[in-house]
Amino acid sequence: MSQDRPPGAPADRAPPPAGRDRPVRPAEGTAAWRRLGRAVRPRWSKAQLTAGLLCLVLGFGAATQVKQVSKADFSKLRQDELVEVLDQLDAQAGRLEAENLALERERDRLESDQTSQQAAAEAARQRAQVQGILAGTIAAQGPGIALTVYDPEGKLTAAAAYLLVDELRNAGAEAISLGPVRIVASTYFEDCQRTGCVMVGGQALEPPYEWLAIGDPNTLETALGIPGGVLAAVRTQGGSSTVTAKGRVTIDAVGSLAAPRYATALE
Repeated sequence: MSQDRPPGAPADRAPPPAGRDRPVRPAEGTAAWRRLGRAVRPRWSKAQLTAGLLCLVLGFGAATQVKQVSKADFSKLRQDELVEVLDQLDAQAGRLEAENLALERERDRLESDQTSQQAAAEAARQRAQVQGILAGTIAAQGPGIALTVYDPEGKLTAAAAYLLVDELRNAGAEAISLGPVRIVASTYFEDCQRTGCVMVGGQALEPPYEWLAIGDPNTLETALGIPGGVLAAVRTQGGSSTVTAKGRVTIDAVGSLAAPRYATALE
């Protein structure tokens, strides 16, 4: 049974809450808040400062752009002003479209001119190659034959060598060489002052004579084997020859063209 308290007597003091053995002193609470503040205090590094500066610059740029865009507010313009702005925009769009069409036409013209120039350059290059092969100023390769003429008694004359070239040309040879000499239209043949030698283009050549000719191998071989030809005459004089058809013949010997003294191009 509870004991009756007289009126006005103070109530009994409530017991302290559980878990609180002693009260926290003000000094200890202040120290705890100070440690917490040091723990959450930001520590600025050089990378963070750089990132912050970049963000500041980007923010300034964005704000400036927004400010500029806000100046182009058309909601405050009158109707006649809006019509004028639309007319200006239409005129500007028309000018831009015309410039675009002009640039497209110029581009098409340049592409066409470039294509034409490339085609002309390619045609000129091919013509130069053909003329160089025929004139003997550039090396050539292709199917053809290799001919070796043996003349142990030294009876092959300059006239026989020239007739042999003539036979090869008549058979369709497009490039011919005799030893180190490229045979062209201006190449001359003459007999040496001694036996067993032929002068070809100013160079003295001795047997065996090595010929190379580019053309159809079958046609060239057949032309050289006809009865009564140059090789038949070589055999009658104690010489001999071998003809080998090849799928690839390379003629490295080249000549040079002399400038004409009298002829000029007809304009």
